[in-house]
Amino acid sequence: MNADEFAVRVETIRNRLYRTALLYLGSESMACDALDEAVYKALKNYKRLRQPEYFDTWITRILINECHNERKRQRRFRPMEEAPELSSEDYDRLPLKEAIRKLPKELKDVVILRYFSGYTLAETAQALEIPQGTAATRQRRALTLLRLELGEEGSK
Repeated sequence: MNADEFAVRVETIRNRLYRTALLYLGSESMACDALDEAVYKALKNYKRLRQPEYFDTWITRILINECHNERKRQRRFRPMEEAPELSSEDYDRLPLKEAIRKLPKELKDVVILRYFSGYTLAETAQALEIPQGTAATRQRRALTLLRLELGEEGSK
């Protein structure tokens, strides 16, 4: 893979990566920053990628790590006052988003990648560096917890 091929491959999955970062971080500006940083790190290291067919999951893993790093930074530097435009967003008040935020990290990761970023179960497992069976189990647990949280346990 050369730099031109790298650019083409990143551009084909850029929207998917952005949605993933947005769901992890909840802010468009932080998602853009995390995505830019992930693409930069991937560009610096793409020659080390041994199997180019795993490019999508490889760069997704880099993005997830960047999102986690950004969350850590945000915990250290909490603003005294939240900006009013962020506190009034209707999207932040959606019950599903709040229910997903309450999930344990390992379950939340699977839900975001599977249902909001469009990854297959195999791609999700590879991006999270876990066995596919573990990803399937986490997915089932997450869906069960979400149904309970949203009060839909009797609707099946």
